[in-house]
Amino acid sequence: MDPFRIQAAPAEWLVIVTGAAALAVTVIRGLWLPARNAITIAHEGGHGLVALVTGRRLEAIRLHSDTSGLTVTRGRPTGLGVVLTLAAGYPAAPLLGLGGAALIGTHRVTLLLWSATALLLALLVMVRNAYGVLTVLLTGGAFLLVSWLGSPDVRSAFACAVVWFLLIGGVRPAFELQAKRRHGGAPDSDADQLARLTQVPAGVWLLFFHVVAISALIGGGRWLLGL
Repeated sequence: MDPFRIQAAPAEWLVIVTGAAALAVTVIRGLWLPARNAITIAHEGGHGLVALVTGRRLEAIRLHSDTSGLTVTRGRPTGLGVVLTLAAGYPAAPLLGLGGAALIGTHRVTLLLWSATALLLALLVMVRNAYGVLTVLLTGGAFLLVSWLGSPDVRSAFACAVVWFLLIGGVRPAFELQAKRRHGGAPDSDADQLARLTQVPAGVWLLFFHVVAISALIGGGRWLLGL
């Protein structure tokens, strides 16, 4: 199976139905809580990837059953590297969704599924707790199973559902963080740590997270819908 081979575009009805399903999963609390693990995987993976790119030492990633996560890096406590690493978490899921939408929009569903599987395997190497290992294995296993055994229609449906969820679900965490901060919670959030490092208010960083997520949703949605 050639991952660079052009596949047929997903049917318009399939794109719409999977988008509606992703929206439902995002807004219905009982569905959101377990599904949010996928956003956490992307969030912590974003921290880890940027840490490596900026020359920091990535020591561990932990994913917890309450859908929180932790990425431990070593390096200078100040400077551009640590700022970029901290800033990468919240935008990671929306930007991954945007990239996935671009691949679907150019009819490369198989490349999307294989790329996602490779990223999950790379992440697995750095996960240091049992729940995290199980979560990443199950997620990677789903991608691998669909990639190898799914029909073209199944692969397209799965890819569209995943990308829509990264785009739509990627918008919600910044709003959750904003609500927590409004009530005095999350004093060590990414936004608050960034504020202490850069002297830029945490609210500005929150606005940055919102702008990236919403822009990615708009751009990715246009690609998926062929607009």
